[in-house]
Amino acid sequence: MSSLKNNMPLKVSIIGSRGYPYVYSGYETLVKHIGERMVAKGVQVTVYCHSYLFKEQPKQVNGIQLKYIPTLKSKILSQPIHSFFAFWHAAFSKADVLLVLNVSNGPFGIISKLFHKPTMMNVDGLEWLRPKWKGFGSNYFKWAARMAVKLMDVLVTDATAMQSIYQNEFNAQSVVIAYGAEKNEGAHDALLKQWNLIPHDYYLIVGRMIPDNNSDIIIEGFIQSKSNKKLVIVGDVPYQDAYADKIKSYQDPRLVFTGYVNHPDSLASLYQYCYAYMHGHEFGGTNPTLLKAMANGCAIAAIDTVFSREVLQENEYGFYFQKNASSLQVWFDWADANALALNQMKQKVTQGINQKYDWDSVTDLYLYHLNALVNKK
Repeated sequence: MSSLKNNMPLKVSIIGSRGYPYVYSGYETLVKHIGERMVAKGVQVTVYCHSYLFKEQPKQVNGIQLKYIPTLKSKILSQPIHSFFAFWHAAFSKADVLLVLNVSNGPFGIISKLFHKPTMMNVDGLEWLRPKWKGFGSNYFKWAARMAVKLMDVLVTDATAMQSIYQNEFNAQSVVIAYGAEKNEGAHDALLKQWNLIPHDYYLIVGRMIPDNNSDIIIEGFIQSKSNKKLVIVGDVPYQDAYADKIKSYQDPRLVFTGYVNHPDSLASLYQYCYAYMHGHEFGGTNPTLLKAMANGCAIAAIDTVFSREVLQENEYGFYFQKNASSLQVWFDWADANALALNQMKQKVTQGINQKYDWDSVTDLYLYHLNALVNKK
């Protein structure tokens, strides 16, 4: 699967993440898992990295070639500036095919078109609807999505619901390839001591502090509840931001802010020993943190969206709340009083990580479509 005609190894360049092995969000998680698996299958993988995020800049890590491209340290401009230069670098490289992440890079498809580089794009979520992008930002993302539809050779949507949206909104065909997830075996309750946490005595939020993850509503509902457990908030943003400041300003002795948790065993411990995981991500497709919560055996309460219901398979593997603090207050009070129902959900939730969400299957699907693009050329 990893070879072209003439038995030459496939050369894939990945543009649009912050880099490797820097794991900060869903894109970096995707790059890590499929990149390492592609290398194991004999593929030559190059990942373009934001140079300012890497104090040390080795040319290769775990067999993955790394290219460091400068950019501005900016919430809005860092990714497009980085991607613009990365596209030009890739255009003159020996890459057989480009895998591009983030729909904001849609217009740069003109570069790969001009240089006849087959290009596949993972469009991610409904960026133009996210509250953090207002006015020009929202309009740009909508326009960028239209450009991606015109300029990219293959579009990847990570959920069936997202595939339908692209079909209805842009009359665009796409292939569905979800994210993967796997249980971390290095979790241990002793790792909770760094935050003075007791197993099964806290609720958990994991994600960037951005409006469409709805951490503020979850926190407000929790504060209004009678719960005697804690609420642990994992995450931050790498820039100065009013919304993130608002999240960190809530005052309640039951709140625990960890900031970023970069050690995988520590993060897995937070998942595996939580009383329930609270998922407020609103506009994505298949969300990696939700899959991670499933794979690590969490009882899950999710915001009620088509994306949550697709991953949790309606009511099979999760509970739901509405987008308001009063709904969450009711849910927290109910959950505190219904440990049996939550434990029953924990016992079966890992069954939801089927082949669709298996990283090996996900990698094989990417390679199938990348090879097909190159052979079509």
